[in-house]
Amino acid sequence: MFDPIVFDNLKVAFENQLYDLDTLDRTVDIIGRKDLLDMAVMSRESVLSFRLAGEERVIAEIVLSASLKDIAAEILEQQGMSPACGLTLRFYMKITDEVKQCEAIERSLMTIWQPEQKPVQTLSRIFGSSEAVYNNVIELHFDRRINEEQMEDIPELIEHMLETLAALREV
Repeated sequence: MFDPIVFDNLKVAFENQLYDLDTLDRTVDIIGRKDLLDMAVMSRESVLSFRLAGEERVIAEIVLSASLKDIAAEILEQQGMSPACGLTLRFYMKITDEVKQCEAIERSLMTIWQPEQKPVQTLSRIFGSSEAVYNNVIELHFDRRINEEQMEDIPELIEHMLETLAALREV
């Protein structure tokens, strides 16, 4: 019989919360889901993409990751190892005034999340395009790894993501 690992349990918990917001509450639209296995390093990653219902300007992603070391430690029940996963939150949006908007985005995220690390914003633009529109990928990285003990925090984390989506919509 298959015994799910921490990664699987957290992935399902995130999916349950978000799919309820999509199908029952109609608060969000789920727009993508990836379950990735990197065969070269035997790591796993789950990415769930969503946006506020009816809103297309800002997209959010929850990225849950587990390395081979994480997975093996749990399956082999290695002493002194506590199974956990990495968590990264991403937001995607287009901007036209990179300095003004990036500063406003950083202020919003620092206020909402109060993260240990500043959010990372990566801008890209199509070379030769006559429009000065930049794609902004905003990432929040967490130093602390998560496990099943943080399951009760998932609704609050998603609520913060919804608040962030609303704030970014106004930038």
